[in-house]
Amino acid sequence: MEPDFLTWVKRAQALSATGVHFAASDFDRERYEELVVLTHRMLARLGDVPLSSVNGLFNDIGQGYATPKVDVRGAVLRGNEILLVREKLDGLWTMPGGYADVGISGAANVAKEISEEACIDVRVTRLFAVLHKARHEYAADARDFYKMFFLCEQTDDAVPAPGAETSDVGWFTQDALPPLSTGRTIAANIADAFEYAAVPVRPTRFD
Repeated sequence: MEPDFLTWVKRAQALSATGVHFAASDFDRERYEELVVLTHRMLARLGDVPLSSVNGLFNDIGQGYATPKVDVRGAVLRGNEILLVREKLDGLWTMPGGYADVGISGAANVAKEISEEACIDVRVTRLFAVLHKARHEYAADARDFYKMFFLCEQTDDAVPAPGAETSDVGWFTQDALPPLSTGRTIAANIADAFEYAAVPVRPTRFD
């Protein structure tokens, strides 16, 4: 669960970014733009990162109503093992996935990500969780996310291999997981995948 102050600052950032778009006058727009700068400074201080790094996360200021981003993740299971990929960005492991692309459904997005990151084809069988990232034990993030988790089955005979954004792939059991990229996947997500695969009628988990 993220700290309350981070939640408040992110909410203030979203409101000010939305205000830039809907401002009724130049005077109002200037004030909202100033609030955007202030919230970005607070996020930079909270994350102990350069202001430029925070500014780069928000490229849609003033382009409409600020909403959470969407992250999709695919759980490909093989018996008591799950397929994980190693991210080039941080050298840590995660279920394959990433940002949902515009114009593609959630299921199509996760199948595309698995193809790109693990070089296999899958059939998406069910959505098992929709989580608000801030409510769970993920690494803190300046952005707000909804995370969608899908169960998937491999449909080809290819041996999983790393793609352009990954450096390695592998099959892992729950009791022998590698170091996880906790901004993307946490152990609880992997446990959920096995539990939902074992009980197909279990209702989708959501916040």
